[in-house]
Amino acid sequence: MALAEKLEGAPHSKQSLRLWLRLLTCATTIEKKARAMLVERFATTLPRFDVLAALDRAPDGLTMGALSGQLLVSNGNVTAIVARLVADGLVSRTQERGDRRVLRVKLTARGRRDFRLFAAEHERWIECLLGDLGEGEVQQLLAGLARVKTSIERSGL
Repeated sequence: MALAEKLEGAPHSKQSLRLWLRLLTCATTIEKKARAMLVERFATTLPRFDVLAALDRAPDGLTMGALSGQLLVSNGNVTAIVARLVADGLVSRTQERGDRRVLRVKLTARGRRDFRLFAAEHERWIECLLGDLGEGEVQQLLAGLARVKTSIERSGL
């Protein structure tokens, strides 16, 4: 079915647009507050936090390509962030034995310790930002957003 046919006369089309704008506003607001808190509290950036988080989930480290893929950013962006993290002693970067063109990035002990501190604070900030929501409301939103994700995936766009 063509997109025009799908949308023709859709009774909730304006509501769908409002929903998308509300989701975008909420996500952007949370991200801005998290960025500001990371700078204020830890003098770090959200992209650095994201790299550290990805590496924390991969105890054996990740190749630069895999790290870029997980973060959905270009290799160039990751290369610059990783270079600064290496200089700060938070990650190590080594060449793969079988292919010297491939670099593997891994948290250092200091990087793991610092990231866990950052992550615990970050979790508290998010809990505070969403603290007015009751457990039932959180569960409803999670279920509704799961349906939103499914709808997006099934849209064919």
